[in-house]
Amino acid sequence: MHDIHTWWPKLSISAKHALVEAPGEPLTDEVREEIQAITGEEIPRAAVLSHEDVEFIDTQREQVD
Repeated sequence: MHDIHTWWPKLSISAKHALVEAPGEPLTDEVREEIQAITGEEIPRAAVLSHEDVEFIDTQREQVD
């Protein structure tokens, strides 16, 4: 799967929420379709976020001082 820095900023709010709510679960069809549309790469049904991707998402949710 492409680097999360490529596709995360372009995801819809609902897709981002889906990833935040279930970080260890297989990606939903909605999320897979959006990532595929952004990257042009086919995402397998069983795809899950890597540990590094989950950490990246956590940093995106932190408030900046």
